[in-house]
Amino acid sequence: MLISSLIVIAGLFLLVVAGNAIVDGGSNIARYMKVSDMLVGLTIVAFGTSAPELVVNIISSMDGHSELAMGNVLGSNNFNLFIVLGISGIVAPLIVVRKMVLRDIPMSLLFTILLLLFGNDFFANGEAESYIGRLDAAIFLICLAVYMFILFGDAKKDNANSVVSQPDMSLLKSILYLIGGLIGLILGGKLVEQGSVDIAHSLGVSEKVIGLTVVAAGTSLPELVTSIVACHKGNVEMAIGNIIGSNIMNILLILGIGCLISPMHFNPNFNTEIYVLIAGTIALFIFVSPRFFSPYKLDRVEASILLSIYIGYTIWTIMG
Repeated sequence: MLISSLIVIAGLFLLVVAGNAIVDGGSNIARYMKVSDMLVGLTIVAFGTSAPELVVNIISSMDGHSELAMGNVLGSNNFNLFIVLGISGIVAPLIVVRKMVLRDIPMSLLFTILLLLFGNDFFANGEAESYIGRLDAAIFLICLAVYMFILFGDAKKDNANSVVSQPDMSLLKSILYLIGGLIGLILGGKLVEQGSVDIAHSLGVSEKVIGLTVVAAGTSLPELVTSIVACHKGNVEMAIGNIIGSNIMNILLILGIGCLISPMHFNPNFNTEIYVLIAGTIALFIFVSPRFFSPYKLDRVEASILLSIYIGYTIWTIMG
């Protein structure tokens, strides 16, 4: 238990250092490319912070631990939406650009509903056993390609009128910061995850609960650290872009690759987590919509609501 605790502490330290490097490198690359911090958060940073989930799910899929893999993705997405956005919004109110409200948050909701439909095969054919197969995985990856095409297509249109501040480090140094930060996030996330799993096993917790809580929290720590650091440095667009982008990557890329390698059995008990994710995404849309609450902003009160909901839900999951 002592060694596992020390591993977790070392991993957390590495995550903090790596998070700083990613924000500094990513924001400077955005300035060189003359694109917004939000786009970098939705793509480069989101992919990097989703790397721990990718590693865990590929290994879990190959080893036949479908509940751990699915629990990791759903738990990570809920952790990102409620905990990471909640804490980030408390650190600094998050200003949400109009395009994210109209495009990215609805896209995240759409892909979550798609996961619900693919996971529950019995909606279509009444089979007792439900799987996310290779055809489903291929559709996920096609959706990701289309989404990326839309993102970069919109970015080209916006570049003509965009005003971007000057970078404060060389392009090579920015790239090295970003790559080093991403590697640090993967290593740090792996250390925290492994140490946490060892502690959880010693306490006799089930694989499903480990996937939804300990592993999900461990693999989501890169998003948490990166978003908090981004908020602290004033890159709020990168912070919320990182979260929404990571949730989309987790479903389309992580599950897409994992299920393409090995079709994944879907336990209907996971539907509860999907319903919570759908409800949370709708709540986020309402919070930042111009027609409700604080237009284009997630303030501290709304962030606290998200955080409180998930804390209560996690306690209910563990006790249940």
